[in-house]
Amino acid sequence: MKLAALFSGGKDSTYAVWLVQQQGHTIDYLATIHSKKDDSYMYHTINIGLTLIQSQTMKMKLVSKESSGEKEKEVHDIEIVLKNLPIEGIVCGAIASEYQQKRVAKVCKKLGLKLLTPLWKVKPDKYMTELIEAGFKSIITGVFADGFDKSWLGREIDSTCLNDLKKLEKKYKINLAGEGGEFETAVLDCPLFDQAIEIKDSKIHWEKNSGFLEIKDVHLVPKKKQIKGYV
Repeated sequence: MKLAALFSGGKDSTYAVWLVQQQGHTIDYLATIHSKKDDSYMYHTINIGLTLIQSQTMKMKLVSKESSGEKEKEVHDIEIVLKNLPIEGIVCGAIASEYQQKRVAKVCKKLGLKLLTPLWKVKPDKYMTELIEAGFKSIITGVFADGFDKSWLGREIDSTCLNDLKKLEKKYKINLAGEGGEFETAVLDCPLFDQAIEIKDSKIHWEKNSGFLEIKDVHLVPKKKQIKGYV
């Protein structure tokens, strides 16, 4: 099936693309909405411009549209981006957001497209473990909940990080996958990438108890090859 994926450059939308490809489907387009509002109801906003270089290393076409960020206008913007694409369905990385899933499903119904949500209702612990094991290098780019501080910004989500997130889950009741808006991410490398993304310049913005990492400059670098030792 020929598909377009709603793509933010974060771990959920990127991993959803990878899962659907493993099922034998073809992703022809990555669709990105650039919301003018930082507190968008529908879309990831931090470092959304990174999707351009991510699409390049994924060898996929990127289609995008700027959105005013108005609550219902955001949904209409998805329709505008997708309605003229030669596709049969849409991939969405929603995990538990009924708000997001229902609105994307509404657009699919109107356009006669199938909706694929490979992460829907997945258990956060299982998902995060599999994400790491699959070779996804994701970093935390925004933190917006109790328990987080500046040190989390730019941190790679590896097994040590996951253990620390579990401690916050236990103490502060956060969603382990950040589905409650506790944190946002950016993918710098994964099996979908021909080259890895390296951050050359960044800046931390912090106010009171939350903040984000602004990625100001990146470049593509050859992927590191794993060298197997002799048995």
